[in-house]
Amino acid sequence: MERFIEKIKGSFFVINKLYMILIFLLLTIQDATLGIYYFIISAIIYTWKVLTSRVPIEINKDFSCKTFVYKKLKNRKLKLDLWLPGNNKKYPLVFFCHGGGWISGFRNQPNNVSWCKYLASKNFAVVSIDYRYGYKNSMEDILSDYSDALKYVKENHHKLSIDKDNIILMGLSAGAHMSLLYSTYFTKMNNKSRMEGIKAVVAYYPPTDLKDIFVSDNKSIFSKFATRQTIKANPQEKDEIYSYYSPLSWVSENMIPCLLVHGKLDTVVPFNSTIKFVQKLKECGVKHLLLVHKKGNHSFDTTLNDISTVNILERTTRFIRRAFTGTL
Repeated sequence: MERFIEKIKGSFFVINKLYMILIFLLLTIQDATLGIYYFIISAIIYTWKVLTSRVPIEINKDFSCKTFVYKKLKNRKLKLDLWLPGNNKKYPLVFFCHGGGWISGFRNQPNNVSWCKYLASKNFAVVSIDYRYGYKNSMEDILSDYSDALKYVKENHHKLSIDKDNIILMGLSAGAHMSLLYSTYFTKMNNKSRMEGIKAVVAYYPPTDLKDIFVSDNKSIFSKFATRQTIKANPQEKDEIYSYYSPLSWVSENMIPCLLVHGKLDTVVPFNSTIKFVQKLKECGVKHLLLVHKKGNHSFDTTLNDISTVNILERTTRFIRRAFTGTL
């Protein structure tokens, strides 16, 4: 029960709906009973979403999943889950990073587990990581966790049964931001040791220019709050910091191949942010592929089960396979 409660508290679905709390407060002021009923109904809806959010391709096969501690902090152990498709000695690896606006989410919530199982069904090993949250820590802390997890995986590749020379960085939302920022920065710096073995990046609805979160058309209270909380400043006050932590700022001709996926109706991370990033990739001559769900909102990959979503998932795994085989 305690574990279940912890998951609900950390869920993207709960924290993403901050505006619902305001409605609850207003209703409570006018009528306490009405406010309580509203809260109960909302809690049931969000709990249901947490328990049912999955990729639309059902995987019935059981896969081996082992948990490892990749980093020990003063008051916390950071963990990763390793999903293996079988018992072979080496598998190409998808290094998976969850979303949640840098302030919520966890490696083994249902949508992430469904992604891990789906990727494992395609004969890829998958590592899904946890990291510190931005409400108590800085973006630099979070990025150091990402780097340390990747370093742990590479250094322990024999024990983990993975091929350290065949790695794809993949992330959803905030996780996609970190995957792109890691790869754009270290390719720009020509840091070959950091990029060793990494073949490509897969980024689902990524914030590529953090200042885009604050454009007037973006109505998401959550994304603005989460970004400001993690960066510890407003974009108007610290424009240079927002640019520094934006993958768009570091794209160069050295960048590895990218798959960008975004819903055109995204109300959390503006679709135009990805369009700007793709344009920069084109200018630098970087291999890339953009997949757009015309009716997709944020997290459409685990909330929609239409043909377009299924097609995007299948094209994602084909891109990953081609990246591993060097046929992009």
